[in-house]
Amino acid sequence: MGVTRRVFLRAAVAAGAVGTVGAAGTVLAPAASAASAPGDVVGKITVGYQGWFACVGDGAPINGWWHWSQNWGQAPSPTNTNIKCWPDLRDYTSTYQTSYAALGNGQPARLFSSYDQQTVNTHFLWMQQNGIDTAALQRFNPTGGEGPTRDAMATKVRSAAEAYSRKFYIMYDVSNWTNMQSEIKTDWTNKMSAHTASSAYAKQNGKPVVCIWGFGFNDPNHPFTADACLDVVNWFKNQGCYVIGGVPREWRTGTGGSQSGFLGVYHAFNMISPWMVGAIGNITEADNAYTTYTVPDQADCNANGIDFQPCVLPGDVSARQRAHGDFMWRQFYNMVRAGVQGIYISMFDEYNEGNQIAKTAETQAWVPTDSGFLALDEDGTACSADYYLRLTGDGGRMLKGQIALTATRPTQPVLPTGDTAPPSAPGSLTVTGHTGNSVSLAWNASTDNVGVTGYRILQVSGSTTTQVGTTGAASFTVTGLAASTAYTFDVVAQDAAGNVSQPSNQVTVTTDPPSGTTNLALHRPTSESSHTQVYGSSNATDGDTGTYWESANNAFPQWVQVDLGAGTGVKRIVLDLPPAAAWATRTQTVSVQGCTDGGTFTQLLASAGYTFDPATGNTATLTLPATVTTRYVRLTFTANNGWPAGQVSEFQVFGA
Repeated sequence: MGVTRRVFLRAAVAAGAVGTVGAAGTVLAPAASAASAPGDVVGKITVGYQGWFACVGDGAPINGWWHWSQNWGQAPSPTNTNIKCWPDLRDYTSTYQTSYAALGNGQPARLFSSYDQQTVNTHFLWMQQNGIDTAALQRFNPTGGEGPTRDAMATKVRSAAEAYSRKFYIMYDVSNWTNMQSEIKTDWTNKMSAHTASSAYAKQNGKPVVCIWGFGFNDPNHPFTADACLDVVNWFKNQGCYVIGGVPREWRTGTGGSQSGFLGVYHAFNMISPWMVGAIGNITEADNAYTTYTVPDQADCNANGIDFQPCVLPGDVSARQRAHGDFMWRQFYNMVRAGVQGIYISMFDEYNEGNQIAKTAETQAWVPTDSGFLALDEDGTACSADYYLRLTGDGGRMLKGQIALTATRPTQPVLPTGDTAPPSAPGSLTVTGHTGNSVSLAWNASTDNVGVTGYRILQVSGSTTTQVGTTGAASFTVTGLAASTAYTFDVVAQDAAGNVSQPSNQVTVTTDPPSGTTNLALHRPTSESSHTQVYGSSNATDGDTGTYWESANNAFPQWVQVDLGAGTGVKRIVLDLPPAAAWATRTQTVSVQGCTDGGTFTQLLASAGYTFDPATGNTATLTLPATVTTRYVRLTFTANNGWPAGQVSEFQVFGA
């Protein structure tokens, strides 16, 4: 477990006013002149997204209660915990039993895993519902035991961001990263830069966004020299990136939490985002920070053509900092009146510090009885589980000028619906079509006394029910299914108050046999052992033979794999290289492996040489001895007589 940025000594915030003084001593912000036009971070709300919770039994490579407990090998309990408050679990379809006592309402104390795609989808759905624009995926040193799980989380975040029309970017936390200067470059080149091909990857000024958190901090966890840090910043800029710096709050003065001599590093960033957790905990301290840091920081950024993205935090539930949203709203007000270019929320899912905006236990009825955790009503004011998501949405609207600048919080802690009646059950669920990997469903719309907001599509298998999709329409197509497999579905409706209907009738349908003409890999997620420059693995399933994956040079063996989404019958693989005559004939030595769980691969086809000749389309077909059911298909390259790397422009998979 990497030591996080979170633990710093709380420092008193100086109260000296900076800027123009108005009536009654009010400090007025100087006019801001944004260095950049609005993009995916300028003019937007960004949330820090940890995605670092796992549970035993969830299939994650880390195989433990990652970040939920001190001892990851043991289930969380009152004596083995790493969190400060309890999440609201009502929107998750897969949860895991802990060793806490039952909740106050008698329900079992279970927790979610970030490794479940449905968890990440739920989080990004919440972002969509509340107008949260962008998520910064935290990435600590990936070279140790956490690396494979973090790699998988990047893919899951990408998928969710694409599904819910949100943006995301990689945010490196360099805390305690011994060989950071070289390894961060390798990680970006070989792994993370591939995600910039996603339509959901955040761009600013036309450039992919990357953040580096931790340069210049004056503590033993960040011992990097200014020269080493400047080298890394400039390297990322030379890769064509827009680079954000997560920096100490005293970055401008080089005092307190900041090392001296780092101003050149800070000014090299395209955007500066100072860290405020541990510095403020109430409205008075937030106002002092506004005059001491925010206003002069904005002026410095204006003078140096740098975008400014200060931090807003909801407060630690366990320390009773939140004041039912008034503390967070005061920060939104201060940032917007200072004219900032963007706002960074710390954090979306930081239950470890009690500093999360994600849905949280409302009352003691939703908290384990033996935990000692506080709920959102700790100060006597009832707050709904989604309150801080809604508050963040309103803060974003004020930043964007969609509502007027106001020091009065416009968000109600509990929505005054009074609606307790669920919608009627969806009627006459029917199957309207099916293929080898999809089933189309339709049903009669539900009715409600206020209004139906959407439907949840549920897959039923024995005693297990899994949510496989949401929609606002009365129809939905479930994808990523296995061929020749029976599936059972039903549908429930939900209204604005969160009331859920009884389920519809169930339907059972068998998907079609694998098709010999359908490319099962088209637009499916990929991963790789490495890639060079911009030739990431996603190019191999994008349907364009003009783009391609190319591994690192002179580093055989190398591999590329595709995730078909579910166990699927596979018989034939067709590989292409770009058809241009410039690609001379070459022979690549390739073997094929497969697996169903993303962990253990078995050999499907032995290593052999395959010739790619431009005169015959630069294509090769690999036929398995028999049809094999597998979810992940991996190609391993051990030689290429035309270039010292593995190369594929289209990686196609067929059922026959």
